[in-house]
Amino acid sequence: MTTWEILHIIEMILWLIIAGSVAYVVFFAIISLFYEKEDRIAIHAAALSNRMTKYVILFPAYKEDKVIINAVEQFLLQDYPKNLYTVVVISDHMQPETNEKLNKLPITLLHPTFEKSSKAKAMQFAINNIKGDFDNVVILDADNIVRPEFLSQLNVLCCVYDAIQCHRCAKNANNDVAVLDGASEEINNTIFRKAHNRLGLSSALIGSGMCFKYELFKENVFKLSTAGEDREMEALLLHQGIFIKYAPDIHVFDEKVSNQDNFQRQRMRWMTAQVQSLLSQLPKVPKALLHGNINFVDKVVQQALVPRSILIVILGCVSILITVLIPEWCEKWWILFGLLGLALFIAIPSQLRIRSFAKVFAIPGLVFRMFKNILHLDHKNTDFIHTEHNS
Repeated sequence: MTTWEILHIIEMILWLIIAGSVAYVVFFAIISLFYEKEDRIAIHAAALSNRMTKYVILFPAYKEDKVIINAVEQFLLQDYPKNLYTVVVISDHMQPETNEKLNKLPITLLHPTFEKSSKAKAMQFAINNIKGDFDNVVILDADNIVRPEFLSQLNVLCCVYDAIQCHRCAKNANNDVAVLDGASEEINNTIFRKAHNRLGLSSALIGSGMCFKYELFKENVFKLSTAGEDREMEALLLHQGIFIKYAPDIHVFDEKVSNQDNFQRQRMRWMTAQVQSLLSQLPKVPKALLHGNINFVDKVVQQALVPRSILIVILGCVSILITVLIPEWCEKWWILFGLLGLALFIAIPSQLRIRSFAKVFAIPGLVFRMFKNILHLDHKNTDFIHTEHNS
């Protein structure tokens, strides 16, 4: 076998690996264009029951002094009956002044003392220490802002679904990094949530803006052990056959990272969680296939996908390189690159497309930082990586 034949085999293997990730994104981007029927089941069930359920709202807050007060004050403006929801802030390593201000609000304030902090530990601490009978639990990040009708909207879906992921979207777009982070979030919403539900598959969870039946959450939260608690929770629910509903009209406004250091820390946490999730779930795939649990198998496939920003840079660079060095091999690379670009264009909401694509030149620098993450990735590390807020 000649050197060129060996190179061609390596090139084809690389193309097939990347093509798998591109094909997944393209397929679900197209599915997202299908007409979405009104959720008449939930509306009809809510109309029949006319029941207002009782909620506990958890705000895990690790060093979140800059944002937690505003988030809680905004949440307390709900148009839902005050006696039917309890706001709980888990104050982990926050300043005494912040805790003093929180104490003046009509909420429950908890003060855990962890040797090693994590969001999973904060939620477990809350479930162990709150009192009362609740129907549902809502998980919000310390910077999340919701509208006054948030719980009223959720109440309709809670009559039917055990697990709900709300539409998390950007509340800031102050620079290139924040714009791209917001666009990435919306692409995830389209591919992994909206399109999946339209095929009858479960939505992916995202870490906040989540709502669960209280007893279901209580049963599973103590099984969480890594910094990727949302991926763990999703896998647990799918393994149990629980369907996760995506609620595109129930918005949770989330602060997007606006500097490259925060972006790198956030992506390090996500990439570590993705690798940990993939390694822990792979052994369960044969059993899931045997029982026809397509949702769980799909979840494992998601963990094996190459991150989109890395895909864009790799495809662009390899396409140009092969065009210059071996033009006869380049056509299939440009086709992949074009398909990926088209899929991402479809997946980004129309009002964000022009602004998002105008920031495309910021992607290589961000991807370079992601490659640095890969070099330092430790799939056994379970330490919590905190993303700081700028305001």
